[in-house]
Amino acid sequence: MARFVGFYPCITKSVVASVAGAAIVVGPVGGVAAAVPRSDGVSSQIQTAPGTPDAPELSALSWTVTDVGTGELLAAKAPHLRLPPASTLKTLFALALLPKLPAATEHTAVTADIADVAPGSSLVGVHEGTNYTVGDLWRGVFLSSGNDAVHTLARLNGGLDLTLAQMQATANRLGAHDTSVRTPDGFDTPGQYSSAYDLSLFAKAGLQNPDFRRYCSTKSAQFPAVGGPDSFGIQNTNRLLVGSHGVEPYPGLIGVKNGYTSEAGNTLVAAATQDNRTILVTVMNPQDTSSNAVYEESRELLDWGFEAAPGAVRASLEGGPTSHTPSHRPEPAHHGAVAAKASTTSKDASSGLTRHLGAAVALLGLACVPFVLKAVRRRRRRPTR
Repeated sequence: MARFVGFYPCITKSVVASVAGAAIVVGPVGGVAAAVPRSDGVSSQIQTAPGTPDAPELSALSWTVTDVGTGELLAAKAPHLRLPPASTLKTLFALALLPKLPAATEHTAVTADIADVAPGSSLVGVHEGTNYTVGDLWRGVFLSSGNDAVHTLARLNGGLDLTLAQMQATANRLGAHDTSVRTPDGFDTPGQYSSAYDLSLFAKAGLQNPDFRRYCSTKSAQFPAVGGPDSFGIQNTNRLLVGSHGVEPYPGLIGVKNGYTSEAGNTLVAAATQDNRTILVTVMNPQDTSSNAVYEESRELLDWGFEAAPGAVRASLEGGPTSHTPSHRPEPAHHGAVAAKASTTSKDASSGLTRHLGAAVALLGLACVPFVLKAVRRRRRRPTR
């Protein structure tokens, strides 16, 4: 027994020497995986997934096209450029609060509900002393983009501070690291920004919620009138959904959310379903000054997503969050890499790891041979009892 106890340290030294030798011969294992490139996302040039034709040239500072069914980013321009989101940030507000507030809950509005609504905000018409259901207020949020409805729901949720914290936590959970929340309604506020990429994440997650999907696709509804049982009609301000102001409705449009502020310009998140395929686009701040530019540029991207980008494409742009300061102008950056390239690199890394382990095992075996032979010879020389 004593002879074999003395043999184990020899093996241990051999193992260390062999592994070290393998590392010297074949190089560090971790270096391969670390070489996978990532997009910094702020290039002003258009990026498209492998196998897709060129995407349209648009005036928007930033945009994305996503296949909702596969989750693939088919094309993008500056997807992580941080910009004021305007009312498209209400998608994050809804995503965070819809599960917490039952639609049938009734609430009589008080002055404090709308005390924090910024001057110049879009309003649906929430008034003190009028009774609303939570469902009424959500329709006010999605159809009229009512900041008064947003702030009333925020108070029902436990207050503005809690609501903002929950919105930021939801963004972080989804990996939306280009988003900084300062208001629940998207109104221009210092330090508040999002990106086309993040807004697409909010919309994709929201569309999985039947309530979110129903509200964002509602074209018109009745909203309680001041002080009594009467109501008045409200219509969705998303022109691509309802067809208004010279914009033709888009076939199969689900809706989602539009927005406008003086800092953000026009913004739009829109999704449509055709032939069992759903395409989601986000368009931020078109530089075309026509009033319908955000809708027509979104239409072009939806058309491209359905018709030009083949349904068989299964490779997407690889992108990641970055730490760029808010800006209205895209900053120069390197071109983003594509997931197909990342996948190839990943396979190379796996293959490289296998080769590393194989070399280590082979060297370990060779290093142990002398000790095994020595032990065998000693055992043969032992006297017989």
